[in-house]
Amino acid sequence: MLPRIAAVIATLTAVALSIIHLWHPLDPFDTWSIRLIHLSLGMVIAFLTYPMIKGKKIGVLDFLFAGLAIVVHAYVLIFMDDIIARFALPTTMDLVMGAICIALVLEMTRRVIGLPMVIIAIVALLYAYFGEFIPGVLGHRGFSVSRIIDHLYLYLEGIFGVPIGVSATFVILFIIFGAFLQATKTGDFMMNIANSMAGEARGGPAKIAVVASGLFGSISGSAVANVAATGAYTIPLMKRTGYKSHIAGAVEAVASTGGQLMPPVMGAAAFVMAELTGIAYLTIIVAAFLPALLYFSTVQIAVHLIAVKTGLKGLNKDEILSFKRVIIEGGHLVIPLVVLIYMLAVLRMSPMSAAFWSIVAAVIISSLRKGSRMHPKALIKALEMGAKGALSVIAACACAGIIIGVITLTGLGLKLTSIIVDVGGGSVLLTLIVVSVAAYFLGMGLPTTAAYIIVAVLAAPALIELGVPVLAAHLFVFYRAIMSAITPPVALASIAGAGVAETDPMKTAVSGLKIALPLVVLPFAFVFIPPILIHGHGPVAVVGTFVVVLLSILCFTCVVYNWGIKALAPWERITLIVAASGMIAGLILESVVTGIIAFVLGAIVYLSQSGQAKRILQWRSASVKKP
Repeated sequence: MLPRIAAVIATLTAVALSIIHLWHPLDPFDTWSIRLIHLSLGMVIAFLTYPMIKGKKIGVLDFLFAGLAIVVHAYVLIFMDDIIARFALPTTMDLVMGAICIALVLEMTRRVIGLPMVIIAIVALLYAYFGEFIPGVLGHRGFSVSRIIDHLYLYLEGIFGVPIGVSATFVILFIIFGAFLQATKTGDFMMNIANSMAGEARGGPAKIAVVASGLFGSISGSAVANVAATGAYTIPLMKRTGYKSHIAGAVEAVASTGGQLMPPVMGAAAFVMAELTGIAYLTIIVAAFLPALLYFSTVQIAVHLIAVKTGLKGLNKDEILSFKRVIIEGGHLVIPLVVLIYMLAVLRMSPMSAAFWSIVAAVIISSLRKGSRMHPKALIKALEMGAKGALSVIAACACAGIIIGVITLTGLGLKLTSIIVDVGGGSVLLTLIVVSVAAYFLGMGLPTTAAYIIVAVLAAPALIELGVPVLAAHLFVFYRAIMSAITPPVALASIAGAGVAETDPMKTAVSGLKIALPLVVLPFAFVFIPPILIHGHGPVAVVGTFVVVLLSILCFTCVVYNWGIKALAPWERITLIVAASGMIAGLILESVVTGIIAFVLGAIVYLSQSGQAKRILQWRSASVKKP
């Protein structure tokens, strides 16, 4: 009986939460109110949807937690004037409510996301309290329990700070938008487009996975959710056409993770980045475009080489959909996305307003055809799934608020910046490597938004202090942080892919890392090869940079898989490594000669692989003998 009641209340609360956020752009709430409502209703849904112990049913304790979630947030709303009047002098009741709120945030995060982020938050709380016992530069005077609770609960620098603010204004609207696109079967349309475009090619199913994940992933907000949504279709197809299970899972995991890098939404991280940096949202998505294109090009090159090396074919002709027919039947479903981009890029509307009107467009446009039309039940379901789909982001942002609150309270951010700069020895390259290592560990087991927030707050300032442009620094840490989704040992996206593929998670993660290996160095280009971020550079420089970096990635990927047109000879592998390095060196040093030499080396390997070199030598030999 209790689980059924919990499900009904969770559904009603989810629908109410979505409606409130859809109303917000039309008649905005004040800052405190929208953040309190956002987190409190999110908690209610989470506690009545995710049981305390996996596999168990929702019980009395879960209802108690849901009730407390309403109480601790309503307390701030009701007594806001009194709380402001006694600024920095919390009462016993303030502290009790604050302690319960912190505990509820940690419990919600544990249930929805898992332990890694909870552990980081608990370590942060212990650091704030025991600071006086910590030796060296990381030590501080220590703060009382009441000071910590007050700072985290009653200030806009803690739980209700920037992360939850972004979640409550921008992120959830785009997640609701994604839910509406799914309800109108836009996801199916994207899969069909990918099928018609890439199905006939060698290793077609894997290429379908890459295209579909790029299209779907930008609005899904989660690499794991992307794996589940597109992988259910692409992974069985890959396996059926000859891909090994762990390779199929790895391809989907890497492609799905890349969806978080694809403009215009970038898994909602673009909005957080805009808030943290003060850089315009449009500026961010323009800068992120070429890196995202390089990411997916890299994955496509890898799956093509795997297909050629293992002799795989594409789909059967009867399995490939007609591009023309797909467009005729579902092309109208793209209009809401066009509306979104138009409103953001041309009309320069706020992301919140653009998301709202794009949702309205999705409902209207879907009604043009019977197959995509949203009936009342589908509409309610989309509202429900939008709110429930936002739970991981809500939990991550609330918990990140605890961590960031401790950082601002203790001054840890400045200390870490100093330490990272010192370890890097003032060298930008060494500092980037140090930040990469830090991002790898800090991003383990975290969803995209949470991983980016934590690494951006702790590590990005060190790069900025060394003169790295703000946007380049933040895109660097963004890429480095979310790569943990496919990097062993945690690799959440790889684990999800392995689950769908029914194979070994660690084997899948290792295969995914191999596919994405060239992407490990791609973020370094944001700092050392500025034209890749487009802004401030002409079209010739931008296009030229893109082509050269792509050729370099092609050479390096061939080395990783020891395959080009055929198996590489040892001298060919060495030559390609030199060629790939030379192309990048030419861009960094702005040396045309270095770039030309590298290009010639790559061309020599191509001629050797294709047999053209032998024909040229034979032709030259024949022409010498003729006289």
